[in-house]
Amino acid sequence: MHDRPPSSFQRLIQSLPPLNASKIALMPTDPLTGSALLDRARKIKLFLMDIDGTLTDGGVCLISLPNNGGVAEMKVFNSQDGLGLTLAHTMGIKTGFITGRHSPAVSQRAQESHVDFVYLGQADKTAAFEECMRKAEVSEDEVAYMGDDLPDLSIARRVGLAIAVANAVPELKAISHYVTRTQGGGGTAREVVELILTAQGRWGEAIPLALA
Repeated sequence: MHDRPPSSFQRLIQSLPPLNASKIALMPTDPLTGSALLDRARKIKLFLMDIDGTLTDGGVCLISLPNNGGVAEMKVFNSQDGLGLTLAHTMGIKTGFITGRHSPAVSQRAQESHVDFVYLGQADKTAAFEECMRKAEVSEDEVAYMGDDLPDLSIARRVGLAIAVANAVPELKAISHYVTRTQGGGGTAREVVELILTAQGRWGEAIPLALA
């Protein structure tokens, strides 16, 4: 059997310290080093995320149904995210979707990816965030949250690991601990799951599960 080449985050660890600053949104009053980022990721037990612009490219496709059937919404998800979220579930990290839109496609994707919590139509995401913490029995330091836009600011300010996708608004990047290399819809959840499991020393354990 050939040795599996090191993953991006395994190479990241080998290069510490410091982590390339271009991959982290540094806060002016509290700049992070690579080891500080991994310290935050090591604590994570719950990974929550926005959908539109985060797990998708932000486009919303509305399809008019025939015979006055109304309008259906179509979303395009990344297959690597599906595997990443499934691995998180298998490794005991709870996950959740919190989105402002009502979409059966999101519920279906959550079911396929073994996502624990799904909150649709959340104009204010704070209540859903707090309920997820209560159900998961975790503290704010044990939560990672990933988003792309202004409605994500309130949660990002509270969690132990705040993540902005590469195409997120500057306001969110400015307060986040990590900015993904990939843009929304490009495998961002997979990237974060790999970061968390690598920080916890469990990515090597997860790889065989992906091959099973």
